[in-house]
Amino acid sequence: MKIGLNMVGLEKVRKELDQLSGPQFRIAAAKAINDTAFKVRKAMQDEMVSVFQDPTPHILRSIQFKSATAEKLEVNVQPTYYGGKGIDPQQILRAQEAGGTRRDKKSEVLLRRAGILPAGYQTALPRVPFPGSDDGRGNMRGPFLVQLISYFQAFGEQGFKANMSDKRKASLIKGTSKVSGRRYFVAYGKLRSGKTGHLAPGIWAVVGKTGADVRPVLMFVRTPTYTPRLSMERVAQKADAANYLAKRLRFRIREAAGV
Repeated sequence: MKIGLNMVGLEKVRKELDQLSGPQFRIAAAKAINDTAFKVRKAMQDEMVSVFQDPTPHILRSIQFKSATAEKLEVNVQPTYYGGKGIDPQQILRAQEAGGTRRDKKSEVLLRRAGILPAGYQTALPRVPFPGSDDGRGNMRGPFLVQLISYFQAFGEQGFKANMSDKRKASLIKGTSKVSGRRYFVAYGKLRSGKTGHLAPGIWAVVGKTGADVRPVLMFVRTPTYTPRLSMERVAQKADAANYLAKRLRFRIREAAGV
């Protein structure tokens, strides 16, 4: 959401405004715009909390803006991606605002390239998450996801050093005195013929040595189509940005004039 200088409603501070030099006014205006941007950011975050189930701190913190200055009297409040291993929040929020499908996660791209994730499918946690796999917000923990990808040698040539060695895989399958061993395998259910036809498509784990304890880890689901849920128009109405900007501009002008 873009916020720029609005000169409406300054009649009440015309006397104070006449006392300010051009630079003083522009500094006051920049402060008022930033005040409004903070309010809009809070409104965006509140909207996400109300329409999403347990939004991650990563998504909530992504709503940022570069402060207005006396030289540039506008800001753009929007989800911001700083790179790294996290998912670009703009991709997620774009699908939630406009509807449609979301782009593949990096992990889904790797699994698809390795021939594990079928075309037209994305991944989701099972209803009962595998122990230690989820972050409590419906997402798989990063270290656990890395373990899965490395187990199936899915990091590719550039990331081959991250792929799990045979020795490490054997150690994981064997387990320890405190942690039961596990062996991961891929099931395709009715998508393909085979011994796992009775299981839902996804990555499963055999826990322990008996082979009787089989649990879902990461499911393959058809690429979902999202209906619009996040409304920037509704955010603007709740924030009442135009009136709030006029109010804060009058305050900042009085402040600069020493009134």
